[in-house]
Amino acid sequence: MIDFKQQFKGKKITVMGLGLLGRGLGYTKFLAECGADLIVTDLKTKEQLATSIKKLEKFPSIKFVLGEHRLEDFRNRDMIIKSAGVPFDSIYIAEARKNNIPIEMDVSLFAKLAPDVMIIGVTGTRGKSMTTALIYEILSAYVKASAGQEKKWKVYLGGNVRGVATLPLLEKVQAGDILVCELDSWQLQGFGEAKISPHISVFTSFMPDHMNYYKDDIKAYFADKANIFKYQKSEDILIIRPDMKELIPEYFKNLPAGRQGKLIVVSAKDTKNYEFVVPGEYQRENLACAVAVAGEFGVPEESIKKAVRNFKGLEGRLQYVKTIKGVKIYNDNNATTPEATMVGIEALVSPKSDLEGKKIVLICGGADKGLKLDNFTEVVEKYCKAVVLIPGTGTDILSSRKLKVESYKVKDLNEAVKTALGLASRGDIILFSPAFASFGMFNNEYERNDLFLEIIKELK
Repeated sequence: MIDFKQQFKGKKITVMGLGLLGRGLGYTKFLAECGADLIVTDLKTKEQLATSIKKLEKFPSIKFVLGEHRLEDFRNRDMIIKSAGVPFDSIYIAEARKNNIPIEMDVSLFAKLAPDVMIIGVTGTRGKSMTTALIYEILSAYVKASAGQEKKWKVYLGGNVRGVATLPLLEKVQAGDILVCELDSWQLQGFGEAKISPHISVFTSFMPDHMNYYKDDIKAYFADKANIFKYQKSEDILIIRPDMKELIPEYFKNLPAGRQGKLIVVSAKDTKNYEFVVPGEYQRENLACAVAVAGEFGVPEESIKKAVRNFKGLEGRLQYVKTIKGVKIYNDNNATTPEATMVGIEALVSPKSDLEGKKIVLICGGADKGLKLDNFTEVVEKYCKAVVLIPGTGTDILSSRKLKVESYKVKDLNEAVKTALGLASRGDIILFSPAFASFGMFNNEYERNDLFLEIIKELK
């Protein structure tokens, strides 16, 4: 492989967005170790970013510009590395373009620099995290079981995974290795900029999200998502669920160039004989996507079934946490859209569940993302016995609809859990599934997740 440290050494790089999730920290640390001349700029203040900055103390040469961005930091540089969520129409990105400075992102830059690594990319409004985790677990288990045999490649995890930066993997990967990465629409902007797509792409679902960012233009949202397959070559593969195929005529027809690779449409029926701990038909289809990927690598069915059997689920994705006095508690923190919460509710009341009647006490609420609530309120009123609402702009909009179900507004997550426990009876379910973004009360959804789990852990 290329000596990447040498490649970045002395390069003038501006990192736009350090953040608190660990990804920005990871690739900033890697670039500093490579000897890059770094400017790190973030709209958050030094105090807000204290935990990330502390971990970079041993690199005194890093210049921090915090609480603001400056146009001068986007001139006379060799590269800008943009974090997810920074729009490409930013005046600072425009300044870099005016000065012919390339704009890069973590995963797409890795893909450009490591062409001999097989990239498996997973996107979707809902289901990408679960599908990514399943693919990684199945392939990793297969490689481990094949140790000492012909299989020489290794499997790595990257993309939109908490605390994981992809660029530093350049030091570890070898030709023929596999990177499984979760890709949100923002990270896929980098693939569009580079005009590349993963070798194997999985597109799990598409529904309205981030409409505040995309200014209510769902086609613009899809255009970013479509970069996962838009530049695929004839030998590449796109895997989708049945309902995605129905979207192809509406959304795919306006692309500048049709995709060239193989198309695989999966079905939940493909996994009916698999022991899978996560409830819901929707999750079965995510599993079917993962199984299809494993099949492309020749993983035997028994090996796949064993890995799925050992899979314990994913934190924050319809995760069973514990039972308190006969009340089951589920953590679906990463359901940040009304549609995602609807899927969780419907999974818990599916015909295969033992719930009869309205047995769900829903904890939801948070920051508005400009999404419609009509179908959401219908599902909540149909299946939930009570709703506990945590603060936020989205909560205010939902409250104004006067839900036809018992509902309570609380001041914080601690009070929400206490209230929900008071409303639930033996045999009921408490479902924490926000349906809205975390911003306002929390720095990010992971902070919200950790607090909920901490609260539940203390319950006796």
